[in-house]
Amino acid sequence: LQRVHVLPQTVLYIADAETFSGHEECHEQKKARKRNSKETAIALEKLLPKRCQVLGLVTPGIVVTPMGSSSNQPQEIEEGEAGFALLFPKIDGVKIHTFHFSKDLKNRVFDESKFAEAGLKNNPDLRVVLLFGYNSWKSGATRFLHQIVNPLNEKSIILAGGQVESFTSLTSENNNAQPGDACGVVGLAFSGPQIQSATVLLDQDVADERTAEAAMQRLKAANIPERNTIGFMFACVGRGYRHYKTKRNMEADAFRKFFPNVPLFGFFGHGEIGCDRIVTGNFVLRECNDIKDDLLHGYTTVMTLIHLGLTK
Repeated sequence: LQRVHVLPQTVLYIADAETFSGHEECHEQKKARKRNSKETAIALEKLLPKRCQVLGLVTPGIVVTPMGSSSNQPQEIEEGEAGFALLFPKIDGVKIHTFHFSKDLKNRVFDESKFAEAGLKNNPDLRVVLLFGYNSWKSGATRFLHQIVNPLNEKSIILAGGQVESFTSLTSENNNAQPGDACGVVGLAFSGPQIQSATVLLDQDVADERTAEAAMQRLKAANIPERNTIGFMFACVGRGYRHYKTKRNMEADAFRKFFPNVPLFGFFGHGEIGCDRIVTGNFVLRECNDIKDDLLHGYTTVMTLIHLGLTK
């Protein structure tokens, strides 16, 4: 029997901070921790093909479906070491690419021509943008995130993501050129006419099983095909079992109930990006009288489906 290897073209990996920093004994080890996470990232990337695009994120907690198998229950892992990697092969009719915008300390205004360079403007096939802000505690970080999100806030594009602790890898970049204390946005853009996507926002009022399931019902009503579909969950660190009064895994379980065959991945972070929005073949969306949707939130969860088309 011949073994067939499918090489990944794009890899998204997410691990919680403990996995990347190890358990340092002393507090003055912050530099060592940074170095440690860099070494871990380099070791991981050595396992991947040279031309592979890699985006690695460090977050306070993760959401993962073990082995990406629909027979496994998705898990919200809020404490302890955990991580996962999503490996995307070449998919006919789908282009996935990474991007990175960092805040220029000299210019207050973001140069929007960078959007076109990153394939985020003048791209009629753009369907989904997953966005991750890092070093969000820095002065000016929120304003910078607004400068990135606002021009992309179009009804025909799904935007989803959140604020992470840091990013460890972006292979299209020279990592050393990036000052460690800058803030910015990294992400993945999905382009292709066959891509369908939908997203729902679970706000602070969603606080029990009934309201969580009602949100999943809204997502189900988008009628996104479930084959070749990935689910993403971007939740606030303030949600999870604390928010649901010690009941663990509430949102992941609600997702699994309505989407028994879709693997779910994501993280717990420091702020969420998303809204209720559907992008399908006909691109008819609920009209909001041209009022832009509010995309930046706290204490919420964003649930997203990305359908990559039906392969032959």
